[in-house]
Amino acid sequence: QLYREARECLTLLSQRLGSQKFFFGDSPASLDALVFSRLAPLLKAKLPNGKLQQHLKSLRNLCNYCTSILSLYFPWDGGEGHSSLTLRPWHEAEEDPHKRRKQLLSVLVGLAAMLGYAFLSGIISIQRGSVGPAGQQPIAMEEEEEEE
Repeated sequence: QLYREARECLTLLSQRLGSQKFFFGDSPASLDALVFSRLAPLLKAKLPNGKLQQHLKSLRNLCNYCTSILSLYFPWDGGEGHSSLTLRPWHEAEEDPHKRRKQLLSVLVGLAAMLGYAFLSGIISIQRGSVGPAGQQPIAMEEEEEEE
Protein backbone atom coordinates (compact mmCIF):
# COMPACT_ATOMS: atom_id res chain seq x y z
CA GLN A 1 0.00 0.00 0.00
CA LEU A 2 2.91 2.34 0.74
CA TYR A 3 4.32 1.84 -2.76
CA ARG A 4 0.90 2.39 -4.27
CA GLU A 5 0.49 5.69 -2.40
CA ALA A 6 4.00 6.81 -3.31
CA ARG A 7 3.40 5.98 -6.98
CA GLU A 8 0.14 7.92 -6.86
CA CYS A 9 1.94 10.89 -5.27
CA LEU A 10 4.60 10.87 -8.01
CA THR A 11 1.92 10.68 -10.69
CA LEU A 12 0.04 13.63 -9.16
CA LEU A 13 3.25 15.65 -8.96
CA SER A 14 3.95 14.86 -12.60
CA GLN A 15 0.46 15.98 -13.58
CA ARG A 16 0.76 19.19 -11.54
CA LEU A 17 4.16 20.04 -13.05
CA GLY A 18 2.99 19.35 -16.58
CA SER A 19 5.34 21.01 -19.06
CA GLN A 20 6.36 23.86 -16.76
CA LYS A 21 9.95 24.39 -15.69
CA PHE A 22 8.93 24.76 -12.02
CA PHE A 23 5.71 24.09 -10.14
CA PHE A 24 4.67 27.75 -10.08
CA GLY A 25 6.00 28.95 -13.42
CA ASP A 26 9.47 30.02 -14.51
CA SER A 27 11.03 30.64 -11.10
CA PRO A 28 11.53 28.17 -8.26
CA ALA A 29 9.51 28.34 -5.05
CA SER A 30 9.82 26.57 -1.72
CA LEU A 31 7.67 23.73 -3.07
CA ASP A 32 10.27 23.14 -5.77
CA ALA A 33 12.99 22.85 -3.12
CA LEU A 34 10.89 20.39 -1.13
CA VAL A 35 9.93 18.26 -4.12
CA PHE A 36 13.47 18.23 -5.51
CA SER A 37 14.88 17.21 -2.11
CA ARG A 38 12.68 14.12 -2.24
CA LEU A 39 12.92 13.27 -5.93
CA ALA A 40 16.65 13.69 -6.59
CA PRO A 41 17.82 11.00 -4.13
CA LEU A 42 15.09 8.68 -5.37
CA LEU A 43 16.18 9.28 -8.94
CA LYS A 44 19.96 9.10 -8.41
CA ALA A 45 20.48 6.58 -5.58
CA LYS A 46 21.08 2.89 -6.12
CA LEU A 47 18.24 1.20 -4.32
CA PRO A 48 17.79 -2.49 -3.46
CA ASN A 49 14.18 -2.35 -4.63
CA GLY A 50 13.76 -0.10 -7.64
CA LYS A 51 9.97 -0.20 -8.12
CA LEU A 52 9.42 3.40 -7.12
CA GLN A 53 12.56 4.55 -8.91
CA GLN A 54 11.38 2.89 -12.13
CA HIS A 55 8.01 4.62 -11.83
CA LEU A 56 9.76 7.98 -11.35
CA LYS A 57 11.96 7.31 -14.39
CA SER A 58 8.84 6.64 -16.43
CA LEU A 59 7.59 10.16 -15.61
CA ARG A 60 9.82 12.06 -18.05
CA ASN A 61 8.80 15.55 -16.92
CA LEU A 62 9.85 14.83 -13.31
CA CYS A 63 13.17 13.38 -14.50
CA ASN A 64 13.77 16.45 -16.68
CA TYR A 65 12.77 18.65 -13.72
CA CYS A 66 15.41 17.02 -11.49
CA THR A 67 18.08 17.14 -14.20
CA SER A 68 17.32 20.78 -14.89
CA ILE A 69 17.64 21.74 -11.21
CA LEU A 70 20.84 19.71 -10.86
CA SER A 71 22.37 21.46 -13.87
CA LEU A 72 21.18 24.89 -12.81
CA TYR A 73 22.04 24.85 -9.11
CA PHE A 74 24.61 22.04 -8.84
CA PRO A 75 26.68 22.30 -12.02
CA TRP A 76 29.54 20.22 -10.61
CA ASP A 77 27.14 17.30 -10.03
CA GLY A 78 24.66 17.89 -12.81
CA GLY A 79 24.53 14.36 -14.04
CA GLU A 80 25.50 12.78 -17.32
CA GLY A 81 27.75 15.07 -19.35
CA HIS A 82 26.27 18.37 -18.13
CA SER A 83 29.22 19.28 -15.96
CA SER A 84 32.13 21.34 -17.21
CA LEU A 85 33.91 20.92 -13.87
CA THR A 86 35.61 17.78 -12.71
CA LEU A 87 35.63 16.76 -9.09
CA ARG A 88 39.02 16.29 -7.53
CA PRO A 89 39.84 14.24 -4.46
CA TRP A 90 39.32 16.17 -1.22
CA HIS A 91 43.03 16.48 -0.45
CA GLU A 92 43.67 18.12 -3.82
CA ALA A 93 40.65 20.38 -3.68
CA GLU A 94 41.85 22.55 -0.81
CA GLU A 95 41.31 26.11 -1.93
CA ASP A 96 43.63 27.71 0.64
CA PRO A 97 47.26 26.60 0.33
CA HIS A 98 47.97 27.80 3.89
CA LYS A 99 45.03 26.02 5.51
CA ARG A 100 47.16 23.68 7.66
CA ARG A 101 49.36 26.54 8.87
CA LYS A 102 46.30 28.59 9.84
CA GLN A 103 44.78 25.63 11.68
CA LEU A 104 47.99 25.07 13.64
CA LEU A 105 48.27 28.77 14.44
CA SER A 106 44.66 28.79 15.67
CA VAL A 107 45.33 25.85 17.97
CA LEU A 108 48.48 27.48 19.35
CA VAL A 109 46.71 30.80 19.98
CA GLY A 110 43.87 28.97 21.73
CA LEU A 111 46.30 27.01 23.87
CA ALA A 112 48.20 30.17 24.81
CA ALA A 113 44.94 31.91 25.73
CA MET A 114 43.84 28.99 27.93
CA LEU A 115 47.24 28.82 29.67
CA GLY A 116 47.26 32.58 30.17
CA TYR A 117 43.82 32.46 31.73
CA ALA A 118 44.84 29.55 33.97
CA PHE A 119 47.92 31.44 35.25
CA LEU A 120 46.10 34.75 35.72
CA SER A 121 43.14 33.22 37.53
CA GLY A 122 45.38 31.18 39.83
CA ILE A 123 44.31 27.76 38.58
CA ILE A 124 47.97 27.06 37.78
CA SER A 125 50.87 28.61 39.60
CA ILE A 126 54.60 28.16 39.37
CA GLN A 127 56.39 28.10 42.69
CA ARG A 128 60.11 28.16 43.06
CA GLY A 129 61.38 25.67 45.57
CA SER A 130 64.55 24.02 46.69
CA VAL A 131 66.26 21.46 44.55
CA GLY A 132 65.47 17.90 45.63
CA PRO A 133 67.61 14.78 45.55
CA ALA A 134 69.59 13.99 42.40
CA GLY A 135 69.17 17.54 41.16
CA GLN A 136 65.42 17.23 40.61
CA GLN A 137 62.97 19.79 41.78
CA PRO A 138 60.28 18.33 44.07
CA ILE A 139 56.75 18.32 42.71
CA ALA A 140 54.46 19.74 45.31
CA MET A 141 51.03 21.28 45.08
CA GLU A 142 50.09 23.60 47.87
CA GLU A 143 46.53 24.60 48.45
CA GLU A 144 45.93 28.29 48.72
CA GLU A 145 44.62 29.44 52.07
CA GLU A 146 41.70 31.77 52.03
CA GLU A 147 42.29 35.02 53.83
CA GLU A 148 39.40 36.40 55.81
